[in-house]
Amino acid sequence: MTEYRVEHDLLGEKRVPQEVYYGIQTLRAVEKFPITGIRISSFPNFINALAMVKDAAALANSKLKLIPEDIRYRI
Repeated sequence: MTEYRVEHDLLGEKRVPQEVYYGIQTLRAVEKFPITGIRISSFPNFINALAMVKDAAALANSKLKLIPEDIRYRI
């Protein structure tokens, strides 16, 4: 049995599977826009590149003191 967490956005609330890392906006996009049928997990290099961009953004924001240092290293 899948466990869920309830998330809220401007459109209301939605149950998101507990084990996933994405949130309500990604869930809505997946439901509404099944454009190609190809899952992003088919592109591990793209996922790694996105992670590197996010890491660089967190580092830059941390150095500019726009986010606390402890948030910079959260996964």
